Amino acid sequence: MYVRGVGPRVAQMLAAKGIQTAEDLLYHLPFRYEDRQNPRSLDELKAGEVASVIAEVRGSALLRTRRAPLFELTLGQGRLALKCIWFHAPYLEGKFQPGQAVAVYGKVEPSRSSSNLKMIQPQFEVLPDEGDDAETRLLEVGRITPVYESLGGSRLASRWQRRTIFNLLESLRGAIPECLPRALLERLGLPDRETALRAAHFPPEGTTFAQLQSFSTPAHRRLIFEELFFLELGLELKRRRMKERAGIAFAATDKVREALREVLPFHPTTAQKRALGEIVADMRAASPMRRLLQGDVGSGKTIVALQAMLVAMENGYQAALMAPTEILATQHFLAARKLLEKSSRKPRMVLLTGSLDDDRKRMSRGLINRGEAQLVIGTHALIEEKVEFDRLGLVVVDEQHRFGVLQRFRLMKKPNQPEPDVLVMTATPIPRTLALSLYGDLDLSVLDELPPGRTPIVTRRIPDERAAEVWDFVRKQVAQKRQVYVVYPVIEGTHDDQPEIDFSRDEPMAVEPARKSAKRGKTGHLFPKAAQEASPEAKSGLKSAVEMHEKLSSGPLAGLRVGLIHGRLDADEKEVIMRRFQRGEIDVLVATTVIEVGVDVPNATVMVIEHAERFGLAQLHQLRGRVGRGAAKSYCILMTGPRVSPLAEERLNAMVRTQDGFELAELDLAIRGPGEFFGTRQAGIPEFRVANIVRDRQLLELAKQEAARFTADSGSEATEVERARVRAQLKDTWQRRYGLVEVG
Repeated sequence: MYVRGVGPRVAQMLAAKGIQTAEDLLYHLPFRYEDRQNPRSLDELKAGEVASVIAEVRGSALLRTRRAPLFELTLGQGRLALKCIWFHAPYLEGKFQPGQAVAVYGKVEPSRSSSNLKMIQPQFEVLPDEGDDAETRLLEVGRITPVYESLGGSRLASRWQRRTIFNLLESLRGAIPECLPRALLERLGLPDRETALRAAHFPPEGTTFAQLQSFSTPAHRRLIFEELFFLELGLELKRRRMKERAGIAFAATDKVREALREVLPFHPTTAQKRALGEIVADMRAASPMRRLLQGDVGSGKTIVALQAMLVAMENGYQAALMAPTEILATQHFLAARKLLEKSSRKPRMVLLTGSLDDDRKRMSRGLINRGEAQLVIGTHALIEEKVEFDRLGLVVVDEQHRFGVLQRFRLMKKPNQPEPDVLVMTATPIPRTLALSLYGDLDLSVLDELPPGRTPIVTRRIPDERAAEVWDFVRKQVAQKRQVYVVYPVIEGTHDDQPEIDFSRDEPMAVEPARKSAKRGKTGHLFPKAAQEASPEAKSGLKSAVEMHEKLSSGPLAGLRVGLIHGRLDADEKEVIMRRFQRGEIDVLVATTVIEVGVDVPNATVMVIEHAERFGLAQLHQLRGRVGRGAAKSYCILMTGPRVSPLAEERLNAMVRTQDGFELAELDLAIRGPGEFFGTRQAGIPEFRVANIVRDRQLLELAKQEAARFTADSGSEATEVERARVRAQLKDTWQRRYGLVEVG
């Protein structure tokens, strides 16, 4: 439809921001609000409060200082004045004219130079002058005013959006179609769609300002619920359609149970028994299994997955396990071979990775195609077109978030064969909130307890200037026949092509030096000695694995057997090094995050992470999980440089405080937000227009319940016309906006 104020050029600018329709524009909600109903007068202001002020421009100036250019604006009411200061803001020069009315919103602070007050970096907006029409003034002052994120420079700033959206709502008065059943809205106490959109953009008198700022007004709740409802409805339909497909009904006979008992190396935990029971129940059903098995580091996911694969193999089918890296695929292959040595059946196993020579690949593919390989373990090489299974029954995908959502279904089967079951494993504890949206089409099994014998890991944070104490501690551990990891963020130098670099990317590093109290050696510290002089490496920048391997080998750790592993080594070299470390032939392994996932060395008791402030919380937790796998007391030492940002402080403190992976995952989600939770935005999470799954987790749970209820309902709550509208909205939501699956 035609929208007043949107021509071809503006439409192009809006499309670049993901706004392609009038509906998209209406769902571009204000990101905050300003209370301009009763703006504060200057004589009412008090230092320390956050306030909205409308005043007249008295003067402005761009001041050049040694540190940075400052732009200073003076606003006045009568004899009183308010200074507004912006750093690095030469772009504001010439923007304000004396006599203009300007609204500013920010924290009020005392001014040293006079009795007046000031605001630093306030939000601001130039208000319409007396010559503007009454409609424009009505949208700007004397009300709670919506403030929008710019859609394209000053031209499409808040003022343009207010006017355009107001005109659009007026042109559609009484004509915005409802997309949810009326009985559902009444039962949940939510307003209709048009009322909600109007109130979210232009809050009526009496709206609670605190609710507006927290996006919890009835209008916001309605629009958030709507978006989450259609997401969950699409996932629910996808799950139901999957259950309608032809799968494999595996039998759980006495023969199968005996095969499972043969490979159990220990008494399983209650969580493992529960998870295996859920998996086997799915496998016995005639529809394809789609299940997520999640658990903390060391919770025993691999043995559960191997038992599931044995169920498939005992039923005469092939099982495949796909891992994200060659080193992890090799680890799984060796672990499976060791466990299956106890089995009286001894199924034939094949390892298929990209680094194998052509002859070995060809031979492996032949074994897979002819069905002679019952258990196939590999990397992305498993989903190449040349790989064709004879009778594929179960696919296990390890570390799912490293593949992308759709790849888990790309393991090909022969035509006219039933769908294989799929079990997705992840060692990243995923908060339930995120699992509902990212893996909402999968059933969920959780391993929430560790096997017996796992000892707590002592975690300490140590400033880099005390490195000598850390290396003394490492030597003492090696003298007790223990082994140590030392992890660095980069391979060598500061190259930007290194796959191990996965910094937290939260905000610019803070400029304050590390707290002086860290130097004091408080009681209870792992290292209570006096601080040492900061190392040259700490002063020059990031330390790297290659350089530090040389320095440690010839310096603080001279005489110890120090190994090196990183992502640029080929698969054979990595395997040789890891096997030597596992056999105890290497005392200290200098590494990058290539060792983050899957490597199991029970004798390793110390994990030293240098530049720990540069790693994400999930990554730190995964690295810590490489130790503490034996009976001996284990330690994780987080070494930090001189500059630690506030968010990095929060991550490090959390690591010291708890080892609960699910608690850390919740915090990580809250810190980074859903889009960055997995360290990559291609993780499959839809870009929400209104909802925030961290803030709106209760509404997400409600939406999931209501989506299941709607799908199961035969029409008692919604009329056929309403159901048709829901289907039409769902199709548009999933195909045009999310692009995750096709919903008919």
